[in-house]
Amino acid sequence: MTEQTSYRVLQARFKPLFEQIAAGAIEREQQRQLAFDAVNLLRDAGFSALRVPQAHAGAGISLPVLFGLLIDLAEADSNLPQIVRAHFGFVEGRLASRDVASQDYWFAKVVAGQLWGAAMAERSDSSTNSVSLAAAEDGWRLNGEKYYCTGTIYADWVAAVAMHDKDFFSVVVAVDAPGVTRVDDWDGFGQRLSGSGTTRFDNVAVPDEHVLRRFKPGELRAESYISSFYQLFHLATLAGIARAALRDATEFVQGRTRAFGVPGQSSPKDDPLVQRVIGRLSSLAFASETLVLATAQVLENVHQAELSETAQEADYVEADIRTFQAQQVVLEQVLEATTLLFEVGGASATSQARRLDRHWRNARTLASHNPAIYRERALGNYYLNGISPGAAWRALHEQDSAHGATRDEASAV
Repeated sequence: MTEQTSYRVLQARFKPLFEQIAAGAIEREQQRQLAFDAVNLLRDAGFSALRVPQAHAGAGISLPVLFGLLIDLAEADSNLPQIVRAHFGFVEGRLASRDVASQDYWFAKVVAGQLWGAAMAERSDSSTNSVSLAAAEDGWRLNGEKYYCTGTIYADWVAAVAMHDKDFFSVVVAVDAPGVTRVDDWDGFGQRLSGSGTTRFDNVAVPDEHVLRRFKPGELRAESYISSFYQLFHLATLAGIARAALRDATEFVQGRTRAFGVPGQSSPKDDPLVQRVIGRLSSLAFASETLVLATAQVLENVHQAELSETAQEADYVEADIRTFQAQQVVLEQVLEATTLLFEVGGASATSQARRLDRHWRNARTLASHNPAIYRERALGNYYLNGISPGAAWRALHEQDSAHGATRDEASAV
């Protein structure tokens, strides 16, 4: 079965589910009603196990097929792909690890319908990690607080990063473990249902088998396409928003019988200016989707090279570069689309009943993740000086570590 055929088969399978999710999107937005029902629909349909290999009872689909389905899901409700972003990132991490015992242990839980959220970032006056992991007689103890914990409210497990003895640790804890508290306090004006709030850890027990990795600062994204994978998730969600803007603008125009500056009844859908706007929206949506899928193929190539143990540094560099390049274009295209759609409707398009503003708010919120200006600079640095984004990132950490050592020496005098 070709990738295109695989996508079409799965698209047909999930279409009724996505339509059901889309039917409740506006009401959820109006009431700020967390999307538990929609998430459970995905869980029950096996959506969360799509990347788990068939040998582990998953679907084993490719990255282009996955990202095609994510665009479809984002068109239905853009909160949903972001909710499951950390989950798919966790699965991808287990795939990349090629640790058979770890895969056996965790993939069984994924196939059973269990979901992962993330607790990585913090709100503080610096980018340091204050969450700590301390050794205990029965394993470890986790303490601290994280924010931007996307999807954790909906999850069964939390993937977190903590510090111990100046090293980073990747750990996994159950959301119902004693000492874990999740708070729905995300206050962004977009992606309001993504559950990106606070998670607290109060002396949470972490057994040894739930410690996934220990690594030095600066090694978090070395020799991996996972950073590009996470970024492409946002771009796929944005591409779905562009499609939703086209859909809603088209439906809005088709139902109208009057237009600005035209006496009596009229047919806006026959107006050349309105047709031009819809045509532009269709082009923006198509271009965004095409870029996402092309970049997904680049990541798939790296994944396949890893499986065959032929992956080179150049493969990882290409994954970063292509994702950064796609980001520069997709962000602008989708933000244009989510503003342009209002040109076909006048003041009636701003009705709260339609919530067309959610498309721009959601797109602007997603576009604010991993600011594009820094990625654009990284691209320029690469083409002008031959310094890859990963190398530049590691150099910053080495510089920060050197400064930290100097500060420690000075404080000891």
